[in-house]
Amino acid sequence: MKQRAALRVVLALPALLAFLPTAGSAGPAERRTPLVAVVERVSPAVVNISAESMVREPDPFFGLFGMGTERPAQSLGSGFIIDRGGIVITNAHVVEGASRITVTLLDGRELEADLLGADRDADLAVLKVKATGLPALPLGKSADLMIGESVIAVGNPFGLSNTVTTGVLSAVGRTVPTARGERVFTDFLQTDASINPGNSGGPLLNVEGEVVGINTAIISGATGIGFAIPADRAHRVIEDLLRFGTLQPLWSGARLLTIDPELAQRSDLAVRRGALVVKVYPDSPAAQAGLAEKDIIVSVGGHAVAAREDVTTALYTAAAGDPVQAEVRRGAKTVKVALRAVHPPSGLGLDVLERSVGLGVAGKRGSLVIDKVADGSAADQRGLR
Repeated sequence: MKQRAALRVVLALPALLAFLPTAGSAGPAERRTPLVAVVERVSPAVVNISAESMVREPDPFFGLFGMGTERPAQSLGSGFIIDRGGIVITNAHVVEGASRITVTLLDGRELEADLLGADRDADLAVLKVKATGLPALPLGKSADLMIGESVIAVGNPFGLSNTVTTGVLSAVGRTVPTARGERVFTDFLQTDASINPGNSGGPLLNVEGEVVGINTAIISGATGIGFAIPADRAHRVIEDLLRFGTLQPLWSGARLLTIDPELAQRSDLAVRRGALVVKVYPDSPAAQAGLAEKDIIVSVGGHAVAAREDVTTALYTAAAGDPVQAEVRRGAKTVKVALRAVHPPSGLGLDVLERSVGLGVAGKRGSLVIDKVADGSAADQRGLR
């Protein structure tokens, strides 16, 4: 019985196989998925960036005397055109120190680029090539991204032009320090789409082909972890670089501290997470918003505040002077305020230095000289004269 049943199955296989699709039966139209359509549309706007610079190598014997040789060095990265008139976006570290920048398009054209502006901390740079009618890929928005949604990275890893990788948005709001550690951003996008050296500066896209981020960093030795600058923050940086050539500083007039369990217990705070206001400068945007010392900012822009960097990142993302809604705990009450950050007035840094630590300085013959120390101030207590 078993042998006969097996025989009937074997005899039926040819008839069954007749109904299965044969290899290669699906044509290009059937295989053109939404992902393929997005890649075809955006790829012409993604460029390869080659930055040439001169690197000085000290002489092995006389390097202590400043002797050495210079040799040309080349770094490769990615970028994308955001304006048909030739405006290109990339990472600042891709073009840092470059004496010559070349942008290569998908069609093979090589165009020399001028650096319009760059900011190392924001890790963004704006280039200009002398061409018009170029394919462009404008910045989208990142505020409505969903964890787990599909994303696409396009770039030039290891010099392999227009490489496409896909994955999902793994997380938002990741904390990533700047290269020099002077600032911490808490809004980076994390993705498992493969991002490798050379991908820096290329776009991170959603399935509709909108630029939601700019690929910028990887964790050395880790796989499946890459970071991108969110498009919402990139907007303000790029606008400043186009208008001024540098990122304009912003000031709110509030000094903040991150609340941790130790601070919460020591200061008997009712809230265990947030940003504590320790100083509000008179006539500052924070003072005009009604913020007061000992207030605790618990939410900003609709997101919970876990550290002071959450507040500063939200203010840096908004345009200068634009209000950012925040919730503040004031004793047992919760109040809402509209925080703003503005371009600081001239001389503000010197004024804040004198008010905060009691130190006045002035430039004299190429040096910075102390010309005032307030009695009893922090500077006085440290022995400065």
